[in-house]
Formats: sequence, structure tokens, C-alpha cells
Amino acid sequence: MLKRVQKFLWWLPFGKVPEIDATELERALAATEPPRLLDVRTRGEWEGSRIPGARNLGVRSLRRRLPALDWDRRRPIVAICLSAHRSIPAVRLLTQAGFSDVRQLRGGMIAWWRQGLPVERGRPESGAEEEKS
Repeated sequence: MLKRVQKFLWWLPFGKVPEIDATELERALAATEPPRLLDVRTRGEWEGSRIPGARNLGVRSLRRRLPALDWDRRRPIVAICLSAHRSIPAVRLLTQAGFSDVRQLRGGMIAWWRQGLPVERGRPESGAEEEKS
């Protein structure tokens, strides 16, 4: 019964999901096979400041656009938002869709910025991954 309720209430922005902290994510990004980064903020937020290599798919359109996310379901994914609020439902939805290793960035971009970790700003160069949200 709980699984059925969770399936329909995936978008609720509270509860516990697996997490990774900012310094651990920075180390993971330097690995041979780094995790994929899915930034679920609005396009404007994403253009303002994002972790290099992050793909933007806003949480509001994530369920509808999930079939277009042609990522390997076994490769780790880290969902990112501003404060680890919108990324909670994104982790749930990706897990329900069969992605096996999905976590959120603990504290979101706020935690990333506080650590002084690298960011990109502005519109991406042509060919970069982005989606309107």
C-alpha cells in the first residue's frame, strides 16, 4: 500500500532520500566514470549558476520528459536543486523509473556555493545539454 501511495505522491518535497554531500560529489566528479548531474531547478536558476556538466530538466517537467532522458539506468545520478527540496521528488521519480543509484546533493546548490566549489554561469555553449522547465 505504501508503495502505491508513494507512486502517486512522488512530487511531495519532504522525507528522506539517499544523499551525497558537496565535497564527496566533487571527488566523485573527478573519477573515471563520474555520476550524471541532473539539475531540477528552473532554467533561469540553472543559467545563473550550475555545477559544470549538469543537465537541466526542471522538476515540473521531469515526469513528462523522463522518457527523453536516455541515460544508463545503472550509472549513478545526483539530483540537484537550490536547497535539497525539489530534488527529493526527483530522486523518487528517477528511482521509480528504474534508475538504480540516485541521490540528491545534500543542501543543494547552497551547500555547493558555501564550499566555494566550481560553477558555470550563463547560457551554455551550443551543444550543451539543457531543457526548458
